[in-house]
Amino acid sequence: MFFVQPPEVRELEIFSRMPERFRRKERSAWADANRGGQPVDSFLEGPVFDATGNLYLTDIPFGRIFRIDAAGEWELVTEYDGEPNGMKFLNARELLITDYKNGLMRLDIASGQVTSFLERRNSERFKGVNDLVFDAHGNLYFTDQGQSGLHEPTGRVYRLSPEGRLDLLLANVPSPNGVVLSPDEKVLFVAATRGNCVWRAPLMDDGSVAKVGQFFTSYGPSGPDGLAMNEEGGLLIANPGLGYVWVLNRRAEPVLVLRGPAGASTTNLAFGGADRCMLYVTDSTYGHVLRATLEVPGQRLHRGPGD
Repeated sequence: MFFVQPPEVRELEIFSRMPERFRRKERSAWADANRGGQPVDSFLEGPVFDATGNLYLTDIPFGRIFRIDAAGEWELVTEYDGEPNGMKFLNARELLITDYKNGLMRLDIASGQVTSFLERRNSERFKGVNDLVFDAHGNLYFTDQGQSGLHEPTGRVYRLSPEGRLDLLLANVPSPNGVVLSPDEKVLFVAATRGNCVWRAPLMDDGSVAKVGQFFTSYGPSGPDGLAMNEEGGLLIANPGLGYVWVLNRRAEPVLVLRGPAGASTTNLAFGGADRCMLYVTDSTYGHVLRATLEVPGQRLHRGPGD
């Protein structure tokens, strides 16, 4: 019988803590629905770096976007009536946000102005969009999670072309969350949080998906959340229920586990640094940004069309 070698385990260190002046110990509509009404002072998500090394984060319950510089200093970019989650740069000046409450939103990082990008599909509201990724041709893949789960596996995954065509790729996912492309962009990986797994969706030449399968299976109270890809095709998975980041090889074998502090909820992740070998991880329990140095650089992220 063949046994896979146990993965190496490393500890994530704290890079920066949300300052007390930004913490809100108050009730919110988001916490009422997602935390049993218990007040939370923040819920960090959506990390992404700009070209100069600033890290941008979302705070879902209070509709806030923060910018953190290389020294770990926080600045509020904007606060608006929304529930922002994932973010990617649309161009050098604008962030595209998956907003659970409003759909796809656009943020001007200089002025802080937030405007609508795509609110509805054929006049129908989204369930609650969650995360996003661009390919090299400017196609946008994004997840529409809502409150779907094993009880109602109706979460959706869309592709939006630069010309504005919106294709529904998947409509039966139990809580689609993080999303990332393989280095050759022939496979889309989707975190199915309530299924406690990651799906692998091959992308066909005609734009469809086929032979979608389960690539990785986790365990615990809350399954995979944010995803990232390294240059060797290794998949990285933020697992909030365990406080882990799984680092997998191409065969979905865990080769490294990055562990947060006790009680941490590791929600999402992004590669930073000049060589993209520093991994930054949002921790929603404590309002921290964690990090670890890795040997393999993260995959370079694409921006929207026309940048």
